[in-house]
Amino acid sequence: MVRLREKYETEVVPKLAEKYKYKSSMQIPSIRKVILNMGLGEAIQNIKILDSATQELAQISGQKPVITRARQSIAAFKLRKGMPIGCMVTLRGDRMYQFLDKLVNVALPRVRDFRGVSSKALDGRGNYTLGIKEHIIFPEIDYDKIDKIKGMNITIVTSADSDDEARTLLALMGMPFKQ
Repeated sequence: MVRLREKYETEVVPKLAEKYKYKSSMQIPSIRKVILNMGLGEAIQNIKILDSATQELAQISGQKPVITRARQSIAAFKLRKGMPIGCMVTLRGDRMYQFLDKLVNVALPRVRDFRGVSSKALDGRGNYTLGIKEHIIFPEIDYDKIDKIKGMNITIVTSADSDDEARTLLALMGMPFKQ
């Protein structure tokens, strides 16, 4: 069993049930999925950047990414509808828990001048989005083999009804929020 899932079931669930006094165990919030997204505007001129990004995102997540395409044409950016402009991965189950464990315990502490993540990045429905400027903080990425440092968005989708419940869930799971 995955270490973070075990922690959720043994430690987090009882604390959440005690704090919010849920009547049913089905009301207790959980993490549903984690979405990793790399938006690459430079892929318009150089398609090879997209190939390296999909390869690196596959290394980070352990799953093959899907290439995202432009929904509409924007003349100012020389972008036509259907052009590839990024890649994304949706993680669920054990892979999701393994990724979150790696993110909280390995990757985030490697960020330069890290003092914690913002606790205000919740969307009102219990989902948390985190932006990362450098994908090289993940241990799978070999610094010598990358051609360009890329950023990524990580969205953690929870079943919580409010931001307060989601913040408590993520804090109990080990997310290092700023004080």
